[in-house]
Amino acid sequence: MKIGSFQLPNNLILAPMAGVTDRPFRQLCRSLGAGMAVSEMVSSNSLLWGSAKTQRRANHAGETLPRSIQIAGANPKLMAEAAKHNADRGAQIIDINMGCPAKKVCNVMAGSALLRDERLVSQILEAVVSAVNVPITLKIRTGWDKANRNGRRIARLAEECGIQALAVHGRTRACAYSGDAEYDTIAEIKATISIPVIANGDVTTPEKAKHVLEYTGADAIMVGRAAQGRPWIFREISHYLQTGDRLREPTALEIRDILLGHLENLYSFYGEYTGVRVARKHISWYSKGQRHGAAFRQKVNRVETVEEQLAVTRDFFDSVIADLDKVA
Repeated sequence: MKIGSFQLPNNLILAPMAGVTDRPFRQLCRSLGAGMAVSEMVSSNSLLWGSAKTQRRANHAGETLPRSIQIAGANPKLMAEAAKHNADRGAQIIDINMGCPAKKVCNVMAGSALLRDERLVSQILEAVVSAVNVPITLKIRTGWDKANRNGRRIARLAEECGIQALAVHGRTRACAYSGDAEYDTIAEIKATISIPVIANGDVTTPEKAKHVLEYTGADAIMVGRAAQGRPWIFREISHYLQTGDRLREPTALEIRDILLGHLENLYSFYGEYTGVRVARKHISWYSKGQRHGAAFRQKVNRVETVEEQLAVTRDFFDSVIADLDKVA
C-alpha cells in the first residue's frame, strides 16, 4: 500500500476516531500491526489551534512514520490554511474528513454533510491540494442517505482534484452507525477510480477483513471501533491474510500487560487528572467479556488517581489470570 511517496508496511489502517485515536492509541496500534494510524480530526478553525485539546490531537512526537493528521471544516480557504499549518508542523499526510456523521459536525456543514454539495467538495479538495506539498487523502461515506449514494461521483471528483487515496465507510451519513455496512458501493468506487481505495465499516474479524478486501477489490482495510479494547486485531488480520490461519487470542496476562502499558502512556501524555479520565473508556473496552467485568468497571470508574486506577486494574486482571490458572 502506497500513499504518495510513502510505502506502508501493510494495508491495514487505524481509522480516525474522535476521542480515541490519540497519540498513545495510535502508537499502540502501530506496534501491534497497523500499517498507518490517522489522528483524531483537527478543526480548521484557527482560533482553536492554540488550545491544549487541539495541540494534543496534532501531537505526533515520536510516532512511527508516516504521520497522518485529519482536518475538518467546510470553508475551502480555512481548510487550506489548516492543511498548511499542520504540514508545517510535521504532518506528512493530510486527511480530509468528509465522513463523520456526528450532528455537531454536520450541523456546521462539515464532515459527511459536505457530501450534499459536490461543488463545495471540489472547492475544498482543490484548495487543500494546492496549499501543501504532502499527499492529501480523503475519507467519505457512500452518500448522504440511501436514496442519494453519490460516493462514485465524489470519488471521481477526488481523483480529478489530486487526492492520493480514498477511504470509504460503507454507510451513508443518515445511517450513522446503524445497520450493516454495505460494500457494493465501495466495489463500484474501486472500479471507477485508479487511486488507492480503503474499505471501512464493520471490519471486526480477520475473516471479515479478507472478505471485504476480496469483495470490494479495495487496496486496504480501515479498522475503527473493532480496535477499541482490541488493538491486537491488526496483527490478527495480518497473520490471517498471510497464512489463512487464525492467530491465537492473547492470554489474560498479555491483555493485562498491554493495557497497563497503554495506561502508563496515557498518563504520560495527558497528565494525571485527564489521563485517568481518558483511560476509563479504554479500561472498559479491554475488560469487556471478562468475568466480573461489570463490577470491576463500576469500581474502577470511581477512582481518581493514577495509583488507584493502576492498582484496581492490576488486581482485577490478576484475579482473572488466577481463576484461569485454577481451571487449567
